[in-house]
Amino acid sequence: MPFELPALPYAKDALAPHISAETLEFHHGKHHKAYVDNLNRMVTDTPMDSMPLEEVIKAASKDAAKAGIFNNAAQVWNHSFYWQCMKPGGGGKPNGAISRKIASDLGSYDKFLAAFKDAAATQFGSGWAWLVLDGGKLAVVKTANADVPLVRGQTPLLTIDVWEHAYYIDFRNLRPKYIETFMDSLVNWDFVNANLEKAG
Repeated sequence: MPFELPALPYAKDALAPHISAETLEFHHGKHHKAYVDNLNRMVTDTPMDSMPLEEVIKAASKDAAKAGIFNNAAQVWNHSFYWQCMKPGGGGKPNGAISRKIASDLGSYDKFLAAFKDAAATQFGSGWAWLVLDGGKLAVVKTANADVPLVRGQTPLLTIDVWEHAYYIDFRNLRPKYIETFMDSLVNWDFVNANLEKAG
């Protein structure tokens, strides 16, 4: 069964003025769709075409000959996760279990915020910054290109996409401004709390 492009969890203009409808038109409708189309083309008539996406990612990550499959499968997963990490009227300090977990594992929200912004800003070239569970403790990590913490046994809770196509229409070369806007006005802490609860 072919992999499908998931619908956005909000209207294309719902994140404006922070993320424009034009950005989502290109980012979701073209970049994300291209990863889905490429993945389907690569796995058609192979054992991977009936595997769950996470299994495709983990299997392909162990085989250098399947780097193309890994890159496209991981980018399908990364983007599907990233859309959920934002919501209209989001951002600001979290509440609930994730707030308490950040305080206990990372010291304070301000320390987490500084670490997350730094990871996102200093990821050289294309990639992602993440808040993950690693051995039951929160950690801030960054990955290059299509890489995803799943392959290292970490559980993603939150991510920000720092590939240029995520922000260049709206922020041009001002990646730090995009990161600040994401944290102040877009983060969906309800989704992060749900991920934490699911992780047990």
